[in-house]
Amino acid sequence: MPGARHKILGHVLSGFCHKMNRRKSIHGDSLDTPLNRCLTTFDITLLGVGHMVGAGIYVLTGTVARHMAGPATALSFLFAGITSTLAALCYAEFGTRIPRAGSAYAYTYVSIGEFWAFIIGWNIVLEYMIGAASVARAWSGYLDEMVGGAISNATISVTGELHETLLSRYPDVLAFVICIVASLILAVGVKTSAYINNGLTILNLLVITLVIFLGFYYADISNWSEKNGGFMPYGFSGVLAGAATCFYAFVGFDSISASSEEAKDPSRSIPIATIMSMGLVAVGYILVAIALTLMVPYQTINPDAALPAALGAVHAEWAKYAVAVGAVCGMTTTLLGSLFSLPRCLYAMSVDGLLFGFLSDMSNNKSQIPISNLIISGFSSALIALLFDLEKLVEFMSIGTLLAYTIVSAAVIILRYRPTPTIEDKSFCVPQLDSPCDREDSSATGTPGTDNGSSSSEMFEALTVGRLRAQYAWLEPLAGGRAPGSAVTACVYVFTIAAAALCVHNHFLAEPAGLWAILPDVVLSCIIIACLVVIWAHQQSPARLPFRVPWVPLLPAASVLLNVELMVNLKGLTWARFAIWMTFGLLLYFLYGIHHSKLGEGVGLLSRSGSGGGGGSARGWGAVDKTSAIARRVGRLARGSKGDDRKPIICDDELARRDP
Repeated sequence: MPGARHKILGHVLSGFCHKMNRRKSIHGDSLDTPLNRCLTTFDITLLGVGHMVGAGIYVLTGTVARHMAGPATALSFLFAGITSTLAALCYAEFGTRIPRAGSAYAYTYVSIGEFWAFIIGWNIVLEYMIGAASVARAWSGYLDEMVGGAISNATISVTGELHETLLSRYPDVLAFVICIVASLILAVGVKTSAYINNGLTILNLLVITLVIFLGFYYADISNWSEKNGGFMPYGFSGVLAGAATCFYAFVGFDSISASSEEAKDPSRSIPIATIMSMGLVAVGYILVAIALTLMVPYQTINPDAALPAALGAVHAEWAKYAVAVGAVCGMTTTLLGSLFSLPRCLYAMSVDGLLFGFLSDMSNNKSQIPISNLIISGFSSALIALLFDLEKLVEFMSIGTLLAYTIVSAAVIILRYRPTPTIEDKSFCVPQLDSPCDREDSSATGTPGTDNGSSSSEMFEALTVGRLRAQYAWLEPLAGGRAPGSAVTACVYVFTIAAAALCVHNHFLAEPAGLWAILPDVVLSCIIIACLVVIWAHQQSPARLPFRVPWVPLLPAASVLLNVELMVNLKGLTWARFAIWMTFGLLLYFLYGIHHSKLGEGVGLLSRSGSGGGGGSARGWGAVDKTSAIARRVGRLARGSKGDDRKPIICDDELARRDP
């Protein structure tokens, strides 16, 4: 009987592992959705710009220039923009592949598996909630400053002060109201809220242009001279520290991906909007930093009101009112961007069954927005803004963002070397691929066959994608004999682990202590290089996409390395809070999500056709088709007889041998 128990346990664990690694496929028209596809490229570009250019350009620029980098703040924004652009390019490719709401969550579900998709989605929810709450607090604080602290003083006189560690000094009722009002604006409809966002963003860009013009008009190059500390008064380390802070000014670009399911032409709009918004925002931040430090010496910058104080110093007091208008517009668009993206992520997870079904309810067909989802999102963000001290939570938010960037960048490499079936009639008729737990060494039959009418080039592609190139045949003993793409996937995992270990070792190694101290760096660097060589040796998919990340696997690998480095440099207390948040998420997944996943209804192909409300209709919203006969045959062929779940755990012969 011990053998029987082992087999039963192995069967249970194998099924459990399969559930965690099952991947979603899209079946049917990729543009079919109950959401309102009404956003143009212009709308999406301004959505991304508005989400990124908010409180950061009016507050963050002065803080970094005064305390971290001085005039070299422009370089800090440049480095941060490059780091963010690497991740943004990966998001853009996925936006053309998977035009669905959910951003990094949806991309991870299709490319890596359900468990990691839930982890990413859970952290994106945290990112957007804290992001919206922090902007609401900044909005409230800015207005309170304009009226001389009257709002905060009146609130404290009524409620008193709070003295808990994580709570704010007083309940910020105004921030609570601002979040609720922003949610009501979004509830009107996607197109109406897009018009409001476009108008506020354009007005904000005009104010920024005015600030840049005045900065160069009143520029004094002596502010960069040696007598004022020079261009780089804090050294290159200060530039890097400033870049780590400036990085968070660019995190709003993922709202572009979140709008994929409401874009008229996502395959064209998403990459164009991503590149244009990132370029426009980066140039704007760099020019504002240059203008600010040319107007006044960096030692005299007021971190709390950098631009108004600098304009006052050059006797352009009238421009301070324009800056106030721009700041209000910028913070409003950033808040709208966060509250726009948060319900879309919850909605995508609910449609897939990983969160409660009412979050994807589409009973309000007129606005084509899950209203109950939006209400919960807005109220949760408002409650955080009301009570919590966001200075301690903002860095907590960054872990989820960096983790999402890391996994999306890794997923681009994995998908680029994974065989893809023929796409006909703009459909994604993709058989459900096996999870890593189900795969056997079946490289000869690991690629689904093509139809009789397929061209010879398509057949050749199906046989070579994810396999070693002919000139790298000497790697066959190491990477051969596996299903196409599986060796690349394994190398991506090893590369990420080695990169994390390298960053951790260098972070905690304060001073070099001889040869033995650098030996781990050498070994880990060799592993990283070896992984890249093995990945490079495999055949990429030549599938034609409206946008493809260039220089794969080098650019996505660089993005992974940079994001891991930033994560390692976060504070230990931040990691502790992150662990608590993840504990709640894992409980939710293992107690609810894994059992209610739509893929558990039969590892099927997801279709979002129809516009009915709720998630329970058979062919309506969020329906899951059973796997077709062809897909089931392909799956059995790839798994082989060993992967058949219908095989008895204990065969009859073994039971006969055990009978007395």
